[in-house]
Amino acid sequence: MDYAIARRRMVEKQVLARGIHAPLVIEAMKRVPRHRFVEEALWAQSYGDHPLPIGEKQTISQPYMVALMTQALELKGGERILEIGTGSGYQTAILAQIVSRVYSVERIPALARRARRVLDDIGCRNVNIKLSDGTIGWENEAPFDGIVVTAGSPQVPPHYLEQLTIGGRLIIPVGGRGSQVLKRVIRHGREDFREENLLDCRFVPLIGKDGWSEGEGR
Repeated sequence: MDYAIARRRMVEKQVLARGIHAPLVIEAMKRVPRHRFVEEALWAQSYGDHPLPIGEKQTISQPYMVALMTQALELKGGERILEIGTGSGYQTAILAQIVSRVYSVERIPALARRARRVLDDIGCRNVNIKLSDGTIGWENEAPFDGIVVTAGSPQVPPHYLEQLTIGGRLIIPVGGRGSQVLKRVIRHGREDFREENLLDCRFVPLIGKDGWSEGEGR
């Protein structure tokens, strides 16, 4: 299989055709080898229009969703971004093509180790990964120009709002365990946060102090 051709078709049919227009996002999607972020047995499926399992009851999001969430951050290049839920590392890699530094939090050690290995293999040197409860963010490195959350939360955790810069954007799925609404929250001032709904979505649960408990998330 020619993965470069598969990647180009993915961008044309799943990303551009659905209205993703940010040049930095398009170029990042063209460059990052998505197949490297799943098990080799799934490489042939890795550029399809669907999520895929990555182990530990987690998934890699469909390409369109990754592109949409990245575009919603309205990146110019050079930002510092917090990612909650490293997972496979694919979203991390897309962000790393655009911004100056990605700080990514993962709660599952096996996923963090594998993502670190793949990110290093493909040359993503501007990524920090930490094992922690993602719902509390990464206070020591705050504030962030943007925060992207790759798991569904029952609410917007307050730590995310506190750790955004003025003008920063938070992209987060909020709702029940089975389905959520993807929201964008923009911080306009110290206590001024404005929220908008982007689309309905379905993500794995955000587990942690300000998310779902382990039992609730199943």
